[in-house]
Amino acid sequence: MKESFPNQPNIPPLYGHKITVLSIDGGGIRGIIPATILSFLESKLQELDGEEARIADYFDVIAGTSTGSLVTAMLAAPGHNGRPLVVAKDIIPFYLKFSPVIFPQCIGQFSSIITKLKVLLGPKYDGKNLRKVTRDTLGGLRLHETITNVVIPTFDIKKLQPIVFSSYEAVNDSSKDALLSDICIGSSSAPTYLPAHYFETKDSKSNVKEFNLIDGAIAANNPTSVAVRLLMSESLKAKVDYLPSNTVDYGRFLVISLGTGTSKKEMKYNAKMASKWGVLDWLYTHGGSPLIDMFTQASVEMVDYHMLILFNSLHCEHNYLRIQDDMLTGDSSSADIATKENLENLVRIGERLLQKPVSRMNLDTGILNPIENEGTNEEALIRFAKLLSEERRLRKQTYSQHSLDSKK
Repeated sequence: MKESFPNQPNIPPLYGHKITVLSIDGGGIRGIIPATILSFLESKLQELDGEEARIADYFDVIAGTSTGSLVTAMLAAPGHNGRPLVVAKDIIPFYLKFSPVIFPQCIGQFSSIITKLKVLLGPKYDGKNLRKVTRDTLGGLRLHETITNVVIPTFDIKKLQPIVFSSYEAVNDSSKDALLSDICIGSSSAPTYLPAHYFETKDSKSNVKEFNLIDGAIAANNPTSVAVRLLMSESLKAKVDYLPSNTVDYGRFLVISLGTGTSKKEMKYNAKMASKWGVLDWLYTHGGSPLIDMFTQASVEMVDYHMLILFNSLHCEHNYLRIQDDMLTGDSSSADIATKENLENLVRIGERLLQKPVSRMNLDTGILNPIENEGTNEEALIRFAKLLSEERRLRKQTYSQHSLDSKK
């Protein structure tokens, strides 16, 4: 029997066995890679529960940074019928259509010189098209309106501190209930690539609160641990029995963390090279920005490192699925080379990643190693789809029984 999906809030973890988290890294146009994974996952959920099934129906929280914030918003924002704004399979066409608009390519004999001069004098792109595309897509929707909880890290350059926008806070604090479009633009404003984003909100007493935001990757390019911690915090605030009172039972967490790929295997930099760099070299050399590459990658891998140790130590590593490709080379490792050829290649990389074995980071080398007897990423996602479907059915059944009992 296929599930029905009425326009109502998702049933909380209190009525089930698992606490479900989906996390999407930042990475510019490389967001195509997790978009490919999400399309496959949603298709498997639809096979189990019917064509109306959507990613947002199955996760207690969806977290996204930078390009991942836009994917998160599209998955969780309501459309005109109250159901998710975008079907997962339509995210890839979105990237193919709008990436060249957001990141127009400089072509010609002197394109390389022009690009370097632009980066020295200001952002590589003026951000006008990012703002237009994001506002056109998300309209006037605000954070509190999402179908499931979302978490989007940003960084306030005026306050020099991370600002994490979450559905949890938006419900109780109108100053945090910003337009989804403003939040996503802010979280995507990568230094040297796009200009910082300013906007204002008002609290319940009409006091103005200002935000001066740049890329959420500064704070958490892999937002998995932010999402997990917020879920724990909210359960404690609400005094809801998501978790045992005295211990954190990570065995109840079901986490899918999606990377946007890295060129680690290419090893672009080394100490001998870096020892001779000045400020400009750290900001722009070898066709990219070493400084940005390093702090975003450090953020990604520290989170994965933490989550692996945590889940392994509690012998529930099968509840944590990290899908990442560390073998990107050339244009495919770029965040903004939005040529037709490169974008289509990223789609193929995502499709091939589904066929690769489940891998986990070697804590000594940092390299991803295949795990024996765990199959491919595709097979792991099929297993997770079944668990997610079972969890949703259990919650629906328990909630219905609880409602009946309370009426007696």
